[in-house]
Amino acid sequence: MAAQQPKIPTLRQNFSWTFVGNVVYAACQWGMLVMLAKLGSPEILGQFTLGFALTAPVIMFTNLQLRTIQATDAKQQYYFGDYLGLRLLATGLALLIIIGITFISGYRFETSLVILVVGLAKACEAISDVFYGLIQQHERMDRIAISMLVKGPLSLLFLSFGVYFTKSALWGTVGLAVAWAIVLLGYDIRSSASLLNGIQSSQQDAKGRDLSGAKVQLQPRWDLKTLKQLVWLSLPLGFVMMLISLNTNIPRYFIENYLGERELGIFAAIAYLMMAGNIVVSALGESACPRLAKYYAAGNRTAFRNLLCTLAGIGAALGGVCVLVAFVAGRHLLAVLYQPEYAERADLFVWLMVAAGVSFIASFFGYGMTSARYFRVQMPLFVFVTTISAIACLWLIPKFGLLGAAFALLVAAIVQVVASLGVNIHALYALKKECN
Repeated sequence: MAAQQPKIPTLRQNFSWTFVGNVVYAACQWGMLVMLAKLGSPEILGQFTLGFALTAPVIMFTNLQLRTIQATDAKQQYYFGDYLGLRLLATGLALLIIIGITFISGYRFETSLVILVVGLAKACEAISDVFYGLIQQHERMDRIAISMLVKGPLSLLFLSFGVYFTKSALWGTVGLAVAWAIVLLGYDIRSSASLLNGIQSSQQDAKGRDLSGAKVQLQPRWDLKTLKQLVWLSLPLGFVMMLISLNTNIPRYFIENYLGERELGIFAAIAYLMMAGNIVVSALGESACPRLAKYYAAGNRTAFRNLLCTLAGIGAALGGVCVLVAFVAGRHLLAVLYQPEYAERADLFVWLMVAAGVSFIASFFGYGMTSARYFRVQMPLFVFVTTISAIACLWLIPKFGLLGAAFALLVAAIVQVVASLGVNIHALYALKKECN
């Protein structure tokens, strides 16, 4: 007898799980910055931040946004093994690129080692991410949340041990890489296998393919023709995610170049508080993405539009709250969370929250574009946004210092909102024509 398929949680339940997981994980990531600020110095924090700033665009590009493509693959066009095989190949390429960047960058030896170890940690995270995509496709966000609830505290613990006993960012990042490897091998793979065991063995997709076969196997699949097709489909989103990461990190490159590692550490610590809102945005976006994709695939234009507008409205309201908190209590919060030298930049905190509020709306419109499977149009869109960001940083940071970096982020976010809204309007219009 075929096993009974597990009941799919509601959107509210998925949001609740994702929200809790993201809260704890983001709090632990923020705790790493607090720990580095308390135990070390802005220079050490800047070194740690630089490692992530240099590796993130590479990893984001080679990830090819496969998790989102999996989650929105409502017609089940590809096997999980295809996604896993491509992710393994792409992650290996990412590590080679990071090694190359490290050797030609000219940074100090210890800084170079930090960059390499961060690359290894991000590689483990990338492999976990493709298993998250499988779980998200089946709308079991509780399993992803549990992974994050384990990974966050374990990461903070291992990083703290490394920094406390050695006073070095290097051994802290080694601890971080070990923690992420433990979660990948000890939970994420096992959780995916357990989920698949609960799927009805007789379930079939629209083309009649038996999901009890290769489609649900956890081994990588090396079909060259299929991998080429998947690369062609996902490459635009990989390029887009690299540009989004660059858009976030470009100010950090300019700050390190013009102002030094100390100012970079201060900026990174304050900017990370933008994550308070991103927790809600990510939880809602990731939970709603499969639902938006199903609405669009079914031609349900009204449901797609209403859900997307609701998400954008939540983003706007959330941004307003963040700005209010920063304006009223920013100086006190920075003094308590970090050190008095950080509290002196309360003005920076306010402007970063303004930029964050606009970026929340842009993120939700991004989920809308991806759910409608408008992948390729996002390449020129984010090329334009990233170019604007770089020009703004080049002009504003030398003139206004750290405030210039916040202004540049705000300009880029406004451009992204306008362009993303236009793509979603076009997608809805195209769906209307198709239905008629």
